[in-house]
Amino acid sequence: MEQLHIKPGTGWSETYARCQAEAPEAFGADSLRNLIGGEWVSTGETGAHSSPNDGTVMFGPPRIDHQTAVDSVALAAEQHRAWVAVPLTERVARVTHAVELLQSQRELIAMLLVWEIGKPWHIAQADVDRCIDGVRWYLEQIPRQLKVGTSDERKPLSGPVSNIASWNYPLSVQVHAELVQILAGNAVIAKTPSQGGFHALTLAHAMMQRAGLPVTLLSGVGSELGDALIQSPQLGALAFVGGRSNGRKAAVTLADTSRRHILEQEGLNAWGIWDFAQWDMLAAHLRKGFEYAKQRCTAYPRYVIQRRLLPDFLDVYLPMVRDLKFGHPLAVANDDDALPVLDFGPVIHSTKAAALASQYEEALDKGAAPIYHGALEGGRFIEGQDVSAYSAPATVLDPASSWSLHHAEPFGPLDSIVLVDTEAELLAAMNVSNGNLVASVATDDADFAARVGEELRSFKVGVNKPRSRGDREEVFGGLGASWTGAFVGGDLLVEAVTMGPTGDAEHLFGNFPSYSRLPAR
Repeated sequence: MEQLHIKPGTGWSETYARCQAEAPEAFGADSLRNLIGGEWVSTGETGAHSSPNDGTVMFGPPRIDHQTAVDSVALAAEQHRAWVAVPLTERVARVTHAVELLQSQRELIAMLLVWEIGKPWHIAQADVDRCIDGVRWYLEQIPRQLKVGTSDERKPLSGPVSNIASWNYPLSVQVHAELVQILAGNAVIAKTPSQGGFHALTLAHAMMQRAGLPVTLLSGVGSELGDALIQSPQLGALAFVGGRSNGRKAAVTLADTSRRHILEQEGLNAWGIWDFAQWDMLAAHLRKGFEYAKQRCTAYPRYVIQRRLLPDFLDVYLPMVRDLKFGHPLAVANDDDALPVLDFGPVIHSTKAAALASQYEEALDKGAAPIYHGALEGGRFIEGQDVSAYSAPATVLDPASSWSLHHAEPFGPLDSIVLVDTEAELLAAMNVSNGNLVASVATDDADFAARVGEELRSFKVGVNKPRSRGDREEVFGGLGASWTGAFVGGDLLVEAVTMGPTGDAEHLFGNFPSYSRLPAR
């Protein structure tokens, strides 16, 4: 058995030292700093945080109190008033400079993502690249998107955009959105996720601040900062990415305001498989679906399958799941080896891994059949390392409707299979969570795909292929409880954070309680 160790030069102490060398203003000797009023400030309470990779201890986020958050929003509002007056040509120049600085720190930001949230190296690099490449597209498109020089020219909002995002995609979702919001003429405020990503966001925002962008970066507990970052009348919009529980709280808070909002929440995305025979093609999609342990809003953790197709499905599914590669993202056998190409590393923390194990056992206790239960012994680990945040893939068949994950996504490598006999049963099983971001149908019957696709409670529907968030031109949103507010992506992201001639009275594409205009799927 090969003996593995952390690749030299990639250790946490070395990585943090590189951050201090590149951005000493943001990375202190004993804590990270908050970015407030255009300055990096040593404030807030710093605790210990552990990497999901192996329990390595690192600085936690520097959590500020409620009053500091209130004061920070006021300073961001001042930045916003000044930034609104900056001409578009200058905004383009500064955002371009920020992108160049981010590109110069690409590998270091990616290494922070590996340590903080357990992303395998190639996936972490892709997260940074998607951010940079996506913003470059907006830099080319922004004059057209703002309708510059026309009577319909779009203007910035009345105040800064508040961003509260999940930990899983700090660059390609959060920083990407912030840079587009800034390009459109707004100052931005970002809250770091408590579960991870704060080091990567700190380095990214250090580059953005050096480029002269109006950015604020805060760390803190939601209960302390929520009022300031959601309810403050000085804000122009709220962009939230997270679960349904916190999303509902944000939506209730916004219920009595007309403020722009984008609340992206989870859904139980599913594959529906019916009258299908292209199994080799499906196998490749199934494997890619396990990327990053299915810790993303567009993952597919459920398969709704025509009963007679179960043997054929298992013929491709089981070899695939047995061949998945997982383990420590930085473990190598020899010093000069390249970092491993893994399907996934750890889940976000040990509590999540324990929850997934408990939910698997719960499904069996309620009558589900165990189809696959991987073992951690199959992973690539360093001898003696902490493996408490790792979860081997597992699959259950026909879990009971009383299962805790019957309506909810696991956000981890725990799949469920539901067998159906009729088209109506397939639709009911795929729509069980009252709204999804994506769904897909695998079928050889084009009429069936068209008919079922119209009935799915999903924003995006794929036929014989998965759907994703998408980039650049592609619109993104959700139906039902998976989304509240304006849709984003392409031109709609710019529209969501700007105002046309009718101001706040204009109708946006989105999922609103009393109004909905859906673009074609």
